[in-house]
Amino acid sequence: MIDTIQKRLLAEVADLHQVPEGAYNIRANGQMEARNTTANIDIVSKQDVSGIDIHIKPGTKNESVHIPVVLSQSGLKEMVYNDFYIGEGADVTIVAGCGIDNCGGQDSEHDGVHRFYLGKDARVKYVEKHYGSGSGSGKRILNPGTEVYMEENSFMEMEMVQIKGVDSTARTTTAKLEAGAKLVVRERLMTHEDQQAVSSYEVYLNGEGASADIVSRSVARDTSYQKFDSRIIGNVSCSGHTECDAIIMDDARILAIPQLEANDVDAALIHEAAIGKIAGEQIVKLMTLGLTEAEAEEQIINGFLK
Repeated sequence: MIDTIQKRLLAEVADLHQVPEGAYNIRANGQMEARNTTANIDIVSKQDVSGIDIHIKPGTKNESVHIPVVLSQSGLKEMVYNDFYIGEGADVTIVAGCGIDNCGGQDSEHDGVHRFYLGKDARVKYVEKHYGSGSGSGKRILNPGTEVYMEENSFMEMEMVQIKGVDSTARTTTAKLEAGAKLVVRERLMTHEDQQAVSSYEVYLNGEGASADIVSRSVARDTSYQKFDSRIIGNVSCSGHTECDAIIMDDARILAIPQLEANDVDAALIHEAAIGKIAGEQIVKLMTLGLTEAEAEEQIINGFLK
């Protein structure tokens, strides 16, 4: 039975305030809590390791899959493997995410590998949110790994969000794109206190006309540390863009490493990176409207991370 804390975590990471429509698999404290399948989307538990296989039939339209994970037990550490098989011409939304509430003295950790196999002309919107809470001294640790394999003319949009409460995270994403496939990534991240966050992306543009657009917006506060490492490899006539835009505050540190590798004369690749503090004139302008300095900072940060 989902308790009050777990319900709050589900609302934070998956916008779930009630049982969702469509297919879902809800995992709580290392166990499958609830599951539903549909005529077009099947969810099956793996037999050899912890995790699930999600099979989406070709041509499936306007359906969703929710697979949130919540941890409210201090000291729990788990590793799961989830594989998604998206049939040709399908168009679906997949909502994942993990919330950890740690009120104890032991570290709580959720590590997972998500593998996506997109058939020809398939379209996927993938949303993954991370959230941490709890008054305990134990850390809240999340280490997600994502692998994406995209067949011809498929499309995937990934929204990766981590705004609050995660002490340590190492996110790794690799993708391989065939002809005409397109990958769009939008990452939003905020760290504070002594939190650490590492994001690594490696995208291989292997088919003619493949494209990737990877954009990260982040805010680092207090003594936190962030590393953004993005590498796009263009092996054919293709296009790629990677961008890191970060606000640094207090005694935080940020390392941005955008990398491009062109292995074809027609590979058009661009990278951008900008790190800086909040402009003083922005704060002054908002303060003239009646906000305090702290309120002005929060307003700017919230707008930046939208």
